[in-house]
Amino acid sequence: MSALLPHHDGSPLHVSDDAPALGDTVTVRLRVPLGYGPLAAVRTRSNPDHEPEWTDAVRTGVIDGWEWWEAPITVRNRRHGYRFLLIHEDADGSKGRVEWLNQTGIHRIETLDAEDFALVAHPAPPAWLHDSVIYQVFPDRFARSAQADRHPTPEWAIPAAWDDPFEPVLPGRSQQFYGGDLPGIIERLDHLVGLGVNLLYLTPIFPAASNHRYDAASFERVDPLLGGDEAYIRLIEEAHARGIRVIGDLTTNHSGDRHEWFQAAYGNPGAATETFYYFTDDANTEYEKWLGTPTLPKFNWSSPALRERFITGEDSVVAKWLKPPYNADGWRIDVANMTGRLGDIDLNAEVRQLMRETMHTIAPDTILLGESTNDAASDLQGDGWHGAMTYPSFTRPLWGWLCEPNGEPYLTAEGEWRTEPWFFGQPLGGMPRYTARDVADAVVRFTGSIPWRVRLGNMQALDTHDTGRFATHTLPGTVPVAVGLSVTLPGVPVVFAGDEFGLTGVDGEASRTPMPWGTESEPDVAERLALYRELIRLRREHPALGTGGLRWLHVDDETIVFVRESAAESVLVLATRGGADAVLPAGGLVGAPLAQPLYGDAGLSVRPDGATALTASGPAFAAWRLPGVTAPIVGDSGEARA
Repeated sequence: MSALLPHHDGSPLHVSDDAPALGDTVTVRLRVPLGYGPLAAVRTRSNPDHEPEWTDAVRTGVIDGWEWWEAPITVRNRRHGYRFLLIHEDADGSKGRVEWLNQTGIHRIETLDAEDFALVAHPAPPAWLHDSVIYQVFPDRFARSAQADRHPTPEWAIPAAWDDPFEPVLPGRSQQFYGGDLPGIIERLDHLVGLGVNLLYLTPIFPAASNHRYDAASFERVDPLLGGDEAYIRLIEEAHARGIRVIGDLTTNHSGDRHEWFQAAYGNPGAATETFYYFTDDANTEYEKWLGTPTLPKFNWSSPALRERFITGEDSVVAKWLKPPYNADGWRIDVANMTGRLGDIDLNAEVRQLMRETMHTIAPDTILLGESTNDAASDLQGDGWHGAMTYPSFTRPLWGWLCEPNGEPYLTAEGEWRTEPWFFGQPLGGMPRYTARDVADAVVRFTGSIPWRVRLGNMQALDTHDTGRFATHTLPGTVPVAVGLSVTLPGVPVVFAGDEFGLTGVDGEASRTPMPWGTESEPDVAERLALYRELIRLRREHPALGTGGLRWLHVDDETIVFVRESAAESVLVLATRGGADAVLPAGGLVGAPLAQPLYGDAGLSVRPDGATALTASGPAFAAWRLPGVTAPIVGDSGEARA
């Protein structure tokens, strides 16, 4: 049986205002299970200007087996960290042991400032982000309209018919051209509506010399091969009419070597765009590149002219596509973690803050997401990115838990056969084996230094265009477990186009195969489509899964149980690989006898002693709806009431 512990998170149950201004006073609330104490005192410790500041909490009442404490915190910095100090009372009435509570849990010794709970005094993201389910489209491989047949094949491309096999080695990996376009996406928007997704994320749409288009030749126009500017305008209009928002993909770290800015400066010292890049010789023929790739020259963000042209100017790249007639709903920034960083140069914070400021000024209802594939915490403090495409806090541990440790041999880009399965480019000699406990530990570790509000904007992807497909290596029966966790843990669920068809692919290039339109009625595909529709509907119909708090209830090697809580409702979640037999102590769940099944085949029963028993044959994913959580309300008189 799992023990009950004191709890606090950044949700509305525990924080009175998640979008404060500097100088505002915010009330923070702590829940302590009855019998955990007695507590002689509860205090908060903040660290404004890196100097500790304390406030005393008051006990406001007891409801449903929990005593509530609350304390005021004055927000003094843009990121204002705080933690709770719990002082126990010994049997003789004296003050006894102390404990600290921060985002990584309860501790007997002092904790790191980086892992404090945090209030963010930068402008908040639009509320619609928390109701979003992202659908990622790689345009060349999603859908090809009749219009695409009228476009000549570009000189860089290796043409392919829609049903041609993917070419796993270079140059085909980056040059194979299937010809998907924006009109083709428009023709398939009703597929997105049927799935229930409501945020379309397009990888780059600018002209380039590759099928991925991350080597942009211009940021001023949409690639004519995709239908040009008019097709993009129409796509966004048609998507908006269906309740779907659209965000683009922008490379702030580099352009392509065919880009007009680079071409103007290459071999031409003194050119107006010379300062946009890091030229390293007097002839402007040597330059810094992304990971040494000659076609991807790196931007020099110390250049005021680049900043104006790209971000701050009235018609900058960042601004142009968010304003009429385009009206895109935000950006995902490619290689955001490397942007502005080179050796002893680090301008990343300046760049992301400038982007956020520009977007908030011209289109405050837009979002800004950054790619940071490893530990993203240092960049995710609320000053720039609303969230991130990042893998260690969800995607990688999930693969380690739910995927086969051994895969089929496959060809690398260089044409070499490999026998160990691809694992996010990490040279581990194979895929690590994780337990459910490891997954929960990874979630806590890699989100413990990220403010709650920012964490809610992180992308919860099973896979993306940069990874293999999850379905390639998944253990039998575990896809519902994985998709279920993606829609119920804090963050924004992501469906990479084709996941709902059960597509496979051994790595990030092989996962970009064309969509198999016309197979929807095949039994396996129909079953997978139904799974995605049902679980996306679960997410969309229960707001607690978007903004509710998170409380871990039970974790062992095979099973994770948690609850997402709000005042209106709570959602109990069970995910297991090998089967579940968990007992939650009395008081662990509010209203457990009233639990209503929402999804899955698992057992829930309340024992005579008030404990809740959960059972399931693995693999399984299940969810139940529970009543909301009631906190004491303190009136003007200082008296608490329910």
